[in-house]
Amino acid sequence: MLSLYQSKSEKELFVSKNVQQLPRFPEAVTSKITVDDSQTYQEMDGFGASFTDSAAYLINQVLEPEQRAELMKKLFDAEDGIGLSVLRNPMGASDYARDFYSYNDLPEGETDVRLERFSIAHDEADIIPLLAEAVRLNPDVKLMASPWSPPGWMKTSGSMIGGELKPEYYSAYASYFVRYIEAYAANGLAIYAVTPQNEALYSPVHYPGMIMLPESQSDFIKNHLKPQFVKHQLNTKILCYDHNWDKPDYPRTVLEQAVDEVDGVAWHWYGGKPSAQTEIYDAFPGKEVHFTEGSGGEWIPPFEQAFSNVMRTGIEILRNYSKSYVLWNMALDENNGPAVPGFGRSTCRGIVRIDQGTKELTYTLDYYALAHFSKVIRPKAVRLGCSSSEESVRSVSFRNTDGSIAVVLFNDGESSVNIDLELPGDRQPIGIGMEPKSAVTVMMKK
Repeated sequence: MLSLYQSKSEKELFVSKNVQQLPRFPEAVTSKITVDDSQTYQEMDGFGASFTDSAAYLINQVLEPEQRAELMKKLFDAEDGIGLSVLRNPMGASDYARDFYSYNDLPEGETDVRLERFSIAHDEADIIPLLAEAVRLNPDVKLMASPWSPPGWMKTSGSMIGGELKPEYYSAYASYFVRYIEAYAANGLAIYAVTPQNEALYSPVHYPGMIMLPESQSDFIKNHLKPQFVKHQLNTKILCYDHNWDKPDYPRTVLEQAVDEVDGVAWHWYGGKPSAQTEIYDAFPGKEVHFTEGSGGEWIPPFEQAFSNVMRTGIEILRNYSKSYVLWNMALDENNGPAVPGFGRSTCRGIVRIDQGTKELTYTLDYYALAHFSKVIRPKAVRLGCSSSEESVRSVSFRNTDGSIAVVLFNDGESSVNIDLELPGDRQPIGIGMEPKSAVTVMMKK
């Protein structure tokens, strides 16, 4: 059985089609796409976004119960929705939170090395209920967690803004991770992976953040975090870096110094090229590759460029060994917020938009772009070899556990193109036409 989905304009996103509805263009060049199941690569965990404090508040408190139930189904249900299966959540406040908070906030001058005042009570209001519902709708959901900042008392700045982690608190901070993982487990939520620090080379002046140089991260992971995980019998994976493609020497240094304690590398798209993922993967075979954050926003003109960016970059992320493709906020409001006090004007785009005044719910282009991947590339799918005779046609293919073959195509050229898609086996090539900057996803079930 053949399923096709096409996106070609702001008003025609992820629309189910048949071959006859994607006719070939008489004068167009033909691109031969060949899927080779003798070549196999990474196994997928899946696709998703983040229930930041802002996103969780909008979904759990602003939406009506019926709206929320429908949205969660469209996000996580594999049949009635797009089957998202990876969630990467901030551990405490990020830039997209209604206020600054960690799980161990103290009055100025106080410390709590034994974490006697540790609490995830903040998350119990909105974040944990939504995570639990996501896992109920899709048992394959994997949860990742990343801190934007430790509690301020652990840092040289004395604040969640700026500074570095004081060496005398490395052990306490490792315990902070353990307490977080155990507290979530007590709520029935397993944390699949953590990173020690979000964007460790960037210290924002208006929202939580922290510099953590590679040598410090290596020390923290090797001598504190991993030993604590072993002591408490936690099998949560540790991913290093969690920053842009333009500084591959950072994860290289961490892996050289703590190779046995690190399970993989997390990447963002705000600098460099996705080929950095392969560079480090080739240098350290067996270490997982994860793409953990990419946001669209007003800095990319809508619609064509913005949609193209998510499709084009997503395909390349997967072709460079990533097991996950995770965008940023699951939801933002009509002002691209809420953001932390003092943040200023926000320009980010969420997977959905929720107007706080009218409660209107809008699915953004990111939702439909993710659908091109997540609807057909299911957890534990294995990437297959996939080649295109035309450089302008980007492609990636996977074999799901049920034997079905999924192919995501994006015509990145300025002209229409005809596609001859050759799938494994003795099948006739599938012939379709693709308009410029359009996406087509193909699913062939046995």
